[in-house]
Amino acid sequence: MLRRLGEADIQRRSFLTNAAYSVAAAALPLGIEEAIERGQRGQHTGPRAGRAEIEAVRDMTDLFTRIDERHGGQHGRTAVVQYLRSDVADLCRATFASDEDRAEALSAAASVAYLCGWKAYDASEHGLAQRYYLQAYALTREAGDDLHAAWILRILAHNGMDIRRPESTLELADAALARIKGKAAPATESLFAITRARALANAGRGKEAARQVRAAQDLVLSGSADELPVWAARWGSPRATVASHTAKTFHALGDHANAERHYAASARNRPRTGHERITALTLAAQGREQAAQGHVEAACGSWGKSLDLLNGVRSARAVDEVAGIRRQLAVFGRRGMRAAHDLDERARIWQAAHAA
Repeated sequence: MLRRLGEADIQRRSFLTNAAYSVAAAALPLGIEEAIERGQRGQHTGPRAGRAEIEAVRDMTDLFTRIDERHGGQHGRTAVVQYLRSDVADLCRATFASDEDRAEALSAAASVAYLCGWKAYDASEHGLAQRYYLQAYALTREAGDDLHAAWILRILAHNGMDIRRPESTLELADAALARIKGKAAPATESLFAITRARALANAGRGKEAARQVRAAQDLVLSGSADELPVWAARWGSPRATVASHTAKTFHALGDHANAERHYAASARNRPRTGHERITALTLAAQGREQAAQGHVEAACGSWGKSLDLLNGVRSARAVDEVAGIRRQLAVFGRRGMRAAHDLDERARIWQAAHAA
């Protein structure tokens, strides 16, 4: 039942963006899709592969993810896509000594497809991102890895909320949490619980969202980051992630004070180095919540810290964020606020340096 629900959710046409897929979609690694089809027919005719090849893909995924987190999604994007089309597609075609090895290889391939989707999302190519996520989902399903498949449903839910297309996101979040509940450690489950909280808030179900937030917080506080499976651990501290999505939940509910508080907690729970892009975006969001409450000096302080961290980051989301900061600073600048003028000049210089 849950499997059919998840599949129905992600195939719904209304969930996809109205924008056409990027031209880059034509270059998707169809060899992987063909490899899945051959696997379903029991045809494995490629060269033999084993643990060493699987670990190599995992190590490369770790490396590419660290670069993404530090420098933004557009650094190394072509290399990751080419890696998916070549080495990873070859791994999916390979012959393995056991079904377990083949399943782990497909799960490793799914993580690379997921990263490609994340990079497309970071470039604001949302239709392409969803196609990559769907490909990652197909790989996890073929691997028989229900927990990893739930992780893909989770990102699809967040993607829908981020691009303001929430039509199917609550169903996706429900399906993801149902698959993971009782089968994963508390820290892992917390990441799914907070996704559902955010989806409830976006659906206008505030009281249920608040209860789900408390459940997610209880889970993450009782768990440990060491318990996370590899496909979740790559993306940083569960406490920081839960705090960030708690802030987004409160933002959807119009509670700017609580949103500000949880964005601040998220930034505190991330390492000082290695996660510059997400920390910078979190601080920028914190500044928005401060500005919404009329705390202009505090907002300028948060935005200034965000700009410090964005130096050298290549990300369409960062470009959009800085443009949004400048729009708000223009309002404050017209009121004669010197700090707003100075910060706007810094933001203008950043935009000039990061123009496409």
